[in-house]
Amino acid sequence: MRILAIESSCDETAAAVIEDRTKVLSSVVASQMSTHGKYGGVVPELASREHLRAIVPVVREALEQSGTRLTDLSAVAVTVGPGLVGSLLVGLTYAKSLSFATRRPLVAVNHLEGHIHAAILDAHLAGTPVAFPAVALVASGGHTHLFEVPEPSQYRLLGKTRDDAAGEAFDKVAKLLGFAYPGGPIIDRLAPYGDAGAVRFTFAKMKGNALDFSFSGLKTAVLRWVEARGMEAEIAARRELLGRTPRPSEEEWLAVTPLPTLDLLASFERAVITELLTRAAASAEKIDARSLIVSGGVASNSGLRARAHTARLPCPVHFPTPALSTDNAAMIAAAAFPKLERGEFAALDIAAQASLTLV
Repeated sequence: MRILAIESSCDETAAAVIEDRTKVLSSVVASQMSTHGKYGGVVPELASREHLRAIVPVVREALEQSGTRLTDLSAVAVTVGPGLVGSLLVGLTYAKSLSFATRRPLVAVNHLEGHIHAAILDAHLAGTPVAFPAVALVASGGHTHLFEVPEPSQYRLLGKTRDDAAGEAFDKVAKLLGFAYPGGPIIDRLAPYGDAGAVRFTFAKMKGNALDFSFSGLKTAVLRWVEARGMEAEIAARRELLGRTPRPSEEEWLAVTPLPTLDLLASFERAVITELLTRAAASAEKIDARSLIVSGGVASNSGLRARAHTARLPCPVHFPTPALSTDNAAMIAAAAFPKLERGEFAALDIAAQASLTLV
């Protein structure tokens, strides 16, 4: 069986073809980074326009790379939510058209479930399958959620962020300091040059669910640190560099970033990683999990990966490869296969759901 999957929930247009659950025949992603970088974040209207431009060539390339004709498909899968509604509509409408034209069933997939299945897919390919029950941490620019996964395709929400997502906090701190968007990869590259113990950050003790996250206070603490040190000239130098070179190299960033700021970046990154792994470990202990899944764009962070493999976690941890951590369509196809086998098909009048939950 072959599934063509389409993902367009935010700012990347993606299509992939997977055969028999685990064989990735193609995975094509068209990034909009250059479009949104100048604005310091994703502009929803621009994202929708870019999806419209990219959707046809991206799907065509995914089919050609996999040697697949539309008549070879068993189903068409697509992200139905959560995400930016305009972006979702582009992928969903195109998937509906393909489903109608080919008379192949339409499979609607939750974006968060896709991220979880990215790790399950890669673990299977690596010969170290995920053992269940598992805890899944999905951390990205738009989401920071913890799920209990008793078995594949079953989920129970354990905790989530009450304000900023982890990836959003990375991006906002980077923007505050004059770095380019997206900020997560830049902080990841520069943090190793600083002392992660130089700046002390604390997290507020929240009432209610102890497994919930909060990153807003951490972002505010960075702002106060910057204000107290009069860093206007330094930040202006980085913004001037960004104006000359949209994607500065690591060496160029280091040339305009003194050691105290590198210490700040390293300390901030460590604080976020500590928060993520502390809650994930507590969740795993709570449900007696046999595996921990970490996925989403933040799972690409090298510091998080290194810390997860050296920390005393209560169970083995599984990361997808960096290519499958960020938004892609292979993860959507992987999540669609169980639905196809169960006959869970979507009607052609299904609507995009910007705030779709995973239960």
